[in-house]
Amino acid sequence: MTELNVKSVLSQEEIENNFKGTDFFSGIMAGLEEALAYEKGQAKAGTYIRKRSLPDIDVAQMRKRLNLSQKSFAEVLGVSTRTVEAWETGRSHPSPTARNLMYLISLDNSLVSKLQSKRG
Repeated sequence: MTELNVKSVLSQEEIENNFKGTDFFSGIMAGLEEALAYEKGQAKAGTYIRKRSLPDIDVAQMRKRLNLSQKSFAEVLGVSTRTVEAWETGRSHPSPTARNLMYLISLDNSLVSKLQSKRG
């Protein structure tokens, strides 16, 4: 893996000072508690909820429209042929990441050739 290098105009000391006294665990727990309260219908007034709606994708229709075999489509998406088969037969459903990628491909079919050239 490549090491992540992040550049900042702040010094390491300034960055550390910005987070002094911050309890990340408590912040995460508070967010989870708010989400649970919302799900139970007990959210406090002023709670903001953001839901992302992923597009529905007919995998078989999309693959056929792109004139790709299951194997080729699987290679473009970085999944196995069996995964594409399972999606097409309804035995399983694409992950949110796969659905987003297929949605982007549906908007710009040239992404297929770009992704194929990266694999070659």
